[in-house]
Amino acid sequence: MELRTLRYFLTTAAEGNITRAADVLHVTQPTLSRQLVDLERELGTTLVLRGKKGLTLTDDGMYFRQRAEEIVELADRLEQQFAEKSESVSGIITIGATESIGSRMLSKLIASFAQRYPLVQFHMYNEMADNVKDKLDKGLADIGLLLEPVDVQKYEYLRLSQKETWGILLWKDHPLANEKFITPEQIASYPLILPLRDKVRQDVLNWIGREEKDLYIPLSYTLLSNAVLLVEEGLGCAFCLDGALAVRSSANLKFIPLRPEKTTRSVLVWKKNQLFSPATSLFIQEINMMRAQMR
Repeated sequence: MELRTLRYFLTTAAEGNITRAADVLHVTQPTLSRQLVDLERELGTTLVLRGKKGLTLTDDGMYFRQRAEEIVELADRLEQQFAEKSESVSGIITIGATESIGSRMLSKLIASFAQRYPLVQFHMYNEMADNVKDKLDKGLADIGLLLEPVDVQKYEYLRLSQKETWGILLWKDHPLANEKFITPEQIASYPLILPLRDKVRQDVLNWIGREEKDLYIPLSYTLLSNAVLLVEEGLGCAFCLDGALAVRSSANLKFIPLRPEKTTRSVLVWKKNQLFSPATSLFIQEINMMRAQMR
């Protein structure tokens, strides 16, 4: 299976039409059709269904598309890294980040680095922690900004010093909106919007002191920015961190900390024993310098 064939398939899947895909790829339609048929024969499965209105992916086709995108992205990154060796410091540093106060420190670090190395570009993915770790493990991201708890056995890491405080995000006219703190007894009877990440969710449930079956949880979220709109609509009260930018996105919402207090910290991580591009290696040196200053 050649990388060119994967690009042919991905372009066809994106266009949903053989003729348009052939035009984009600058190949003939019969050539492209033959490449797709050969690919399906090699894999022993049907990837696309051909109809009068165009192409649709089968379940195997959608799975193959996801994996093909990862392979092509890795190949592009590898090619870029070798190109960087013959130039001044340049290239792309890919970062996966969760919503947290740690984003502020990371932003300052990126801005300072970009001033000294203007040829370096940053690609930022805002994702839930499990997706960030998945990108790190597959080599699709260089640096991750995660929230504890984090299993750091396979990562080098810097634990940021600033605390992230948990609280409740609720509608400004909610019965609890004027409270200085919110306790488990106060919040347990209301509809709750909880993080979807298993470890964090369990920590929240432990704080409430109830089993999930005893609570009304109409929504679970990965990124708070997606849940804020539902809080505004009155669906429920969201457990979240004060560092998430979405907390301050609306004057109609109010963030109230928990009592007893519940806190966590952000962690910058990157894979151990990984050969990074020159640009990423320099950026990691900057992180290590910050780590030395914090000791």
